[in-house]
Parts: sequence; structure tokens; C-alpha cells
Amino acid sequence: MGFKNLEWALIARVMLLLLTLSVPAFVIVKGWSEALVFWLPVFMLQVVDLLRFLRKTQSEFNQFIESVHYRDFSRHFDERHAYTQLQPLRKGFNEINSTFKTITLEKETQYHNLQKVMELVETGILSYNMDNGEVVLMNESLRKLLHVPFMKTIHYLSKRDKELYESILALEPGHTRIATAHTSHFEKNTTKVLLSATALQNEGSRYKLVAFQNVNEALDETESQAWQKLLNVLTHEIMNSVAPISSLADTLKNRLQETQSTGITAEDLEDLEVGISTIKQRSEGLLRFAETYRNLNKITKLNLDTVYVKDLFANLQRLMLPTLAQKGIHLETNLANPYITLHADPTLLDQVLINLLVNAMEAVKTVEAPQITLAAYTSPDEKTVIKVMDNGIGMSQEVQEKIFIPFFSTRKQGSGIGLSLCKQIVLLHRGTIQVQSVPGEGTTFMLRFGQ
Repeated sequence: MGFKNLEWALIARVMLLLLTLSVPAFVIVKGWSEALVFWLPVFMLQVVDLLRFLRKTQSEFNQFIESVHYRDFSRHFDERHAYTQLQPLRKGFNEINSTFKTITLEKETQYHNLQKVMELVETGILSYNMDNGEVVLMNESLRKLLHVPFMKTIHYLSKRDKELYESILALEPGHTRIATAHTSHFEKNTTKVLLSATALQNEGSRYKLVAFQNVNEALDETESQAWQKLLNVLTHEIMNSVAPISSLADTLKNRLQETQSTGITAEDLEDLEVGISTIKQRSEGLLRFAETYRNLNKITKLNLDTVYVKDLFANLQRLMLPTLAQKGIHLETNLANPYITLHADPTLLDQVLINLLVNAMEAVKTVEAPQITLAAYTSPDEKTVIKVMDNGIGMSQEVQEKIFIPFFSTRKQGSGIGLSLCKQIVLLHRGTIQVQSVPGEGTTFMLRFGQ
């Protein structure tokens, strides 16, 4: 309403000026030319008043625009001593200034709170412009971690720690990686850091936010535990294969002794040949596995081949049957389609299934009518699914959350590496492994592989 009054005040001045301009014509027509002497001062006074009004209004606008430009929202426009027509304008300016001031204070408060939070967290935080490398945020934790008081651009780090600099630039948003930070504060030192990144975009500029988490102590502790248990790891894995081989060899030996009295038949020869072939195949696979495990962290290429799941299951049955029979465990296979195939490394996949079968045998050893089931099918999303199911003692939710952690084991003699290694092998095949278990009812391990 106030600005409407200002508009009417301007219209009134213009209309009055137009009226004054029409007076000379009327006076001349009437023959009162001498009266123009009095008209001229009135006309000049109206022009001056209009110019002053416009100039004052323009000045008010300029001051307001200047305060907005410099973000000086502390300026107050005097309403009481202004022209009556300008009072609503000044009041509007003051209200706008007050609103901007409130918004600015809220943003500053949020910014300062964020700064305090950033200083309190132990994780180093770095944000920089991805186009020009300009650093826009660097918290105290990162300064202490890198022993760098200030960085104007991320490129400064290339001279101080080139390896870390390249790791930061190569890190894609949404990914994580382990990197090494080198410092030369008082003495040279290295720190392992976990880098994680995310990308932001604001007003056409792209920013990368990188978090630096010091994982030196955690890695050192894990490495120490790994060295202490490393000797038990390979022994555990080798025994998983050697035990069924030994059992199968003992069965073949007894079968051979029986033939000495009854005479050897063609069926006996076939069984002996299959058994010996199975032992030879598994022994060679074990040797390859030991070599592969030794360099597992260096694997970049698997020995991939087309593997028929039915053949995989058949080999496992032949290998594990004597041990299963000895323990009174029934092994059942359920293959929805006999032509299901996998593009996988047969040696490593063999080892995964052997590990899962050994664990299943351990789980059912105290239950009545122990049973293990191997199943395979193709899911609706065209994934090949292999399941190893048992009716054993099951696992609690807490145990299920930890079983894939290296060196975690529920058995006194267990190394805690079997399932961890299974997960590594499955991940190498770009697959997933999951566990579903109910205490007292049994456990199911599900392996999913893409085509």
C-alpha cells in the first residue's frame, strides 16, 4: 500500500506539471500575457520539486542496492524524518534489509556450527574445486594428519606428497581406497589413510569432498594378527582337501584288498579308476590352490572356463562320499536344469564348495538324520544360484554378521579363514555370497554369479 502511495504522489506531480504547462496558452488567448510573469516561478518550482523528488527516490534506491551489493544489511533508513511519500519506501527497504540480515545470520550460524563440527571430528576433510583445484575447505584434523598449515590449491600437494596427490585425483566419487600419506614434520613418517570421496555441484562449478581416515593402527593390528595365524591358514585349507582324499584312498585300498579274495571285476576296475582319477584331480587342484592362495592379493586374471554345475556336483559327491558315509550324513543334489553352466575358475570354485561342505558337516554332526543339500538354479534376473543347505544347529544373528570376517571362528580349532577366503574367491568372480540361518533349524549359503 505504501508503494502505491508513492506511485500516486509521482502521478500527481506530473499531472500538476502538465496542468501548469497548459496555463500559458489559456492566458495568451485571454490576452493576459502579463500574468506569465507569475506563472514562470510556479513552473520552475514544480520542476525543481519533481526533480528533487525523483533524485531523492533514486538516491534511496541506490543506497538500498549498494547495501545489497556489499551485503551491508546493518544500514537503517530513517522513516520518521523522510518525506511523507518516501516513508513507505524506506519502511519497505528496512523490512527487506531485516529479512536479509536474518537469513545471513542464520547462514553464518550454520556455517560456524559446521566449522565447529568439522574441527571436532577426527576424520580429515578436504573440499576442492575440480576445475581449478582451489581448496575451499580443509579442517584441523587434516592439517595435523598431513602437517600442512594451509593449502591454496590441491596441486600444492603434488610437490609435498605426489603419491597421495595422485591417489586423491584418481579417486572416483562414491569409491574408497587405501593410500599412504608421507610427512616430513621433524622426521619422515608414513600413515595409511582410507580415502572416500563424493562430488558436489554448485552454480556450474564441480567440487570433490574427500575424507581422510587414519587406519594405520587398525591395519597394524590386523597385520599382526595375520602374521600370527598365517601358518594355520594354509594348514586348515589343505586339511579340508587332504582329509577326504585320505578317506577316499582308504576306501579304495579296502576295495582292492577285497578283490584279492573274490577276484577283480570290470566294475571294480571302473570304480578304482574313477576313485584314483578323483584323487589325482583333487591333488592337482590342491597344488594349484596353494599357489593361487599364496598370490591371492595379486590375482588380476582368473583361469576362467565354462563349468557345468552338474559336473561340479558329481566331482564333489565322489570326493566327499566316503567321509559323508563314515559320518552317516546324507548328501542330496537338486539341479533344476542339468545344463546350467558357470564361467568360472573350476579349481577355486571347487575349493569354495569344499569349504562350505566341510562347514555343513560340522554343523550337522550332533543332529539326528543329518542332511546336506546341494542345489542350483537360474534366478529370474538370469543369475546362476548355488545353494549349500544343511539341517544343522544353525547360527545366531550375531555370528552371521561376523562369519566372513578374517580369522573369526566359532570352533576352537578353526582358523577363521575358510569363509573369508570363500568370499574373496566369489568376489573375484564378480559374484556374491550370503548366509541365511535359524538356530536349531539349519543354515543355507547362497552363491550368486552373473552370466
